[in-house]
Amino acid sequence: MAKLEIKNLHVEIEGKKILNGVDLVVQSGEVHAIMGPNGTGKSTLASALMGHPKYEVTEGEALLDGENILEMEVDERARAGLFLAMQYPAEVPGVTNSEFMRQAVKATSGRNVGLFEFALDYEKKVEELKMRPDLAHRYLNEGFSGGERKRNEILQLKVLKPKFAILDEIDSGLDIDALKIVGQNVTEMVNDEFGCILITHYQRILEHIKPTNVHIMIDGKIVLSGKDELIQKIDSNGYEWIKDELGIEFNNEEA
Repeated sequence: MAKLEIKNLHVEIEGKKILNGVDLVVQSGEVHAIMGPNGTGKSTLASALMGHPKYEVTEGEALLDGENILEMEVDERARAGLFLAMQYPAEVPGVTNSEFMRQAVKATSGRNVGLFEFALDYEKKVEELKMRPDLAHRYLNEGFSGGERKRNEILQLKVLKPKFAILDEIDSGLDIDALKIVGQNVTEMVNDEFGCILITHYQRILEHIKPTNVHIMIDGKIVLSGKDELIQKIDSNGYEWIKDELGIEFNNEEA
């Protein structure tokens, strides 16, 4: 069993405080959904954990199996078993998807994977995600629709097999059929060696990836945690009820 522990995490960007003491424990076999209005720090949490240089951690720890990943470089965090499915995946002209993935496997696992072995595994996972059969030879995300880019992120996740994945709004840009395919593939990955943090605004992805835990983030802190009842309450009432129930005021500035 693997464990990711986030302790009292404070993060700033250009002197502006975004995260104000996030505490969260995620174990393999678990899916933790983090929900909340725009600008409450959800994507900042993802970027800070992965080591985006724009975000300055001013206090706190993030321990992956007891090691503080905040002291690691980005590539070291990936080798330790952390994966981020980005909200806006970039395109890389001139580098094919298969070439990128084979090098990523080598970089994260430290082993050379034979071309035939890699190709068989890669093609099987492409088929599982119902992506175009010529994907391996296309340049990374070049000319991809938003939905194709998101499915390509999940393909990378399936190939790399990290301990923990942070899935940042993977539902955006996906139609109903693609959402179901992505949800099924992520769900099938969850086991004693893999868990994930699922960041989303909306309930619809949670119909396909069932969370074990649900957290509400407001103004850079997790203010409520629970199970399915929180999802149902948000679906019925939005987030405004939190103001009255907890006496919390929040704004909608982007974070």
